[in-house]
Amino acid sequence: MNEHQQTAARHFKWDNGAHARPARVLIAKAGLDGHDRGALVVAYALRDAGMEVIYTGRHQRPEQIVEAALQEDVDVIGISSLSDAHRTICPTIVRLMKERRMDDVLLVLGGFVPEEDINELKAAGIAEVFGPGTPLSDIVSFIRSHSRRL
Repeated sequence: MNEHQQTAARHFKWDNGAHARPARVLIAKAGLDGHDRGALVVAYALRDAGMEVIYTGRHQRPEQIVEAALQEDVDVIGISSLSDAHRTICPTIVRLMKERRMDDVLLVLGGFVPEEDINELKAAGIAEVFGPGTPLSDIVSFIRSHSRRL
């Protein structure tokens, strides 16, 4: 384990014996938003916390995201949105997940989301919205405590 991984392990206090298997998390950049630095930082943090992370890359359609999540048998889908596209993309992802009977998969959103959109997104099926500056440990803790499949 290198120095970065040791620091992450101390920070996230990962206990490999606490879960039967690591959480599988799909991180996706939906729509035309091409800024993926934040998504990559979160992906690395989740990996360093002991989770298996699948990164779909940029410019993914909702159908591609849901299909990848289904094929990869993930526990969590994390959508990164730095544009206003979350208003249309997230409800579409929720609808597609329901159609595919993926009710046990946790859906979270990160990025620039106006306060006035958060309640509507949560009512539509987004479990949590993480804004800029959210401590990575908060994201890890939320996933661990809210994933229905772990």
